[in-house]
Amino acid sequence: MSEHYDVVIVGGGPAGLSAGLNLVRARRRVLILDSNRPRHSATLVSHGFLTRDGVSPLELRGLGREEFAAYETAEFHQGLVSSLRRIDGAHDDGGDPDPGSDDTATVSGDVSAEARFALSARGVRGSADREVTARVVVLASGLAETLPALPSIRAYYGTSLHSCIECDAFEKSDGALALIGSTPDLAERALFVSQVTDDLIVFTGGAEVVTAEEEAGLAARGIAVERREISDVVGDRSGLTGVVLADGTVVERTGGFVRPSWSVPLGFAESLAGELVLDSNGYVVVGDGGATEVEGLFAVGDLTTPGPQQLIVAAGAGARTAAAVNRHLLGALA
Repeated sequence: MSEHYDVVIVGGGPAGLSAGLNLVRARRRVLILDSNRPRHSATLVSHGFLTRDGVSPLELRGLGREEFAAYETAEFHQGLVSSLRRIDGAHDDGGDPDPGSDDTATVSGDVSAEARFALSARGVRGSADREVTARVVVLASGLAETLPALPSIRAYYGTSLHSCIECDAFEKSDGALALIGSTPDLAERALFVSQVTDDLIVFTGGAEVVTAEEEAGLAARGIAVERREISDVVGDRSGLTGVVLADGTVVERTGGFVRPSWSVPLGFAESLAGELVLDSNGYVVVGDGGATEVEGLFAVGDLTTPGPQQLIVAAGAGARTAAAVNRHLLGALA
């Protein structure tokens, strides 16, 4: 037997928790399914979140869960969603579900309250498997992150090396910093790092992602570009001490930033692949309030255009999406 909810949110990060909190305050029955695999799990401290500057992301998520779970209509469950599908009869044209189906359900007494989606989730960390239905689904599952392929990079990621310049640059002020990456925006990202230090080297690892014109512009600001291939990063108990080039040269650095590549893991929603619109970078395209092209399906947070944002931005977007979801569930006036 499937349990039915007004809203199921896939992902329990700041965006999903914020959306959930605001929806239960609108007296919606909400289930958050979270895989317990946050992208920022290696980050010890987060910054820029008003009233929570310096708190760990783990603590921030814990506080959010407690606030959400305090409401009677809220449920948080650790589960990895394996399938999201539209229920037979629930179409974008607003058609009614199959009259013989058990998938119809009343949602807070609102108009057009049929269940539109079914989800399956595999329990993690001892939680049970779940089969649920919902009138609305909110995708807030975040991104998969791929770091530069350096053997020791994980040992320093989250402490000496970071990916969010806006979040962590201040703490690296006046250090001998590295910016490592192979994306076309590397030169632009270097400008942001240069706000906190006069000693910055951009490492492209052999990728042709910094043009000669950009290199000249960076040089005018005192920023060097190292184009040779990288073999690894090194350090000691104090943290990062250098970047090792393929020829054995060690360039001394005390910290810095990496530019990961990100992907949106939506394998569980493959049944909607022909309808869910993605941009050229694979992020989910949404309209006002996070609505996707699929009726009743919303998306919020890092998996939406323009991509990764600060935690406080994700939380704000979650609140905005919650308002749009609530209006959607109320239906149009006759």
